[in-house]
Amino acid sequence: MTTIAWDPTELIDWFEAEARPLPWRAAGVTGWGVLVSETMLQQTPVNRVAPIWQEWMARWPRPSDLAAASQAEVLRAWGKLGYPRRALRLHEAAGAIAASHGDVVPSDVDTLLALPGIGAYTARAVAAFAYGLRAPVVDTNVRRVVARAVHGAGDAGPPSTKRDLADVDALLPTDDTGAARLSAALMELGQVVCTVRSPACERCPIAADCAWQHAGRPAYAGPPKKVQKFAGTDRQVRGKLLDVLRGSEGPVTRDLLDAAWSDAGQRDRCLDSLLVDGLLEQTADGRFALPGEH
Repeated sequence: MTTIAWDPTELIDWFEAEARPLPWRAAGVTGWGVLVSETMLQQTPVNRVAPIWQEWMARWPRPSDLAAASQAEVLRAWGKLGYPRRALRLHEAAGAIAASHGDVVPSDVDTLLALPGIGAYTARAVAAFAYGLRAPVVDTNVRRVVARAVHGAGDAGPPSTKRDLADVDALLPTDDTGAARLSAALMELGQVVCTVRSPACERCPIAADCAWQHAGRPAYAGPPKKVQKFAGTDRQVRGKLLDVLRGSEGPVTRDLLDAAWSDAGQRDRCLDSLLVDGLLEQTADGRFALPGEH
């Protein structure tokens, strides 16, 4: 099992002094606020999430508030965060929390995992960041920090849930508070200092004990990583089709959707996938609408 090569208090102290003042880190933010933020932050940058999160929390401060909204309202409020199925999963989870958990997001990881749409990462993140519990939280940033600081590798390579969780668990202090703060600190370090292309090692609080530094900062030696593109992808087309519906006050005719993208084959494929995913519905007269909005 991995053994820590540096004092976790150094990283925790750095986090306490340098952490970005993100809105979901403010005093008084509930487990619901953290759940919303963690759902929105999946594959979406902080600067795009922050204003939308604030709008959501002002509009739907409790799970029951979101549960009472229509799916169409939720999809409109999701805006351009991308991957809109996340919005519908969060809507479904809100209903379950309101109905079965007294309108309070549970703190127990297993209970969180039983909620619709809540995966292993999100469950642990809520337990740690909302309730200060000892739960290893592993994302891409954390994997990179551990790979470098502990293993001396340029990057983490292919993910392994069992190995990655064991690595992080071995680093966490035994007490809940210390473990939760270190989980947050590891993630913050990976996001703002120990970055992929330009790590700011001169600003790193654990640089003196970093295995990667001691190894001479070797480059990543694994297979080339695929760069995700967006322009021209089905994801872009789906977003453009949804934008047409979000900008309307009700069902729209097919010609308005056809005007959103010129490639008919790709457009039809994406329209079909939106219908299958429940993000759009077709009315009896052949028009298209957001769920329940007809």
